[in-house]
Amino acid sequence: MDYTIHYYSEAVQADVLSLPETLRARYYTLSRRMVMSGPNLGDPHTKAFGGGLFELRLKGAEGIARVFYCALVGRRIVMLHSFVKKSDKTPPAERRIAEKRLKEVKNADT
Repeated sequence: MDYTIHYYSEAVQADVLSLPETLRARYYTLSRRMVMSGPNLGDPHTKAFGGGLFELRLKGAEGIARVFYCALVGRRIVMLHSFVKKSDKTPPAERRIAEKRLKEVKNADT
């Protein structure tokens, strides 16, 4: 049975789908793999942050982007937040947005 991909909101979906072309193509490739294989694709494609928060790591000609996500019961993957990286480290504000949304999604799922 395959996993399904959901989005925290329509705005998150729009943000992901408006990534620059090569980053969006990488997102499509990796998300299809996640549907078939599950949320943990391993290094260098995904990274676990703990507490159920994961990061999908996208690299393309236009730069680097990240999509935070979580996996829920029922083989559901929820994309929480995306952004294009401008520095080596993930900005704390971007991670806080994802962590806040993760809590909301987990609370709604119980």
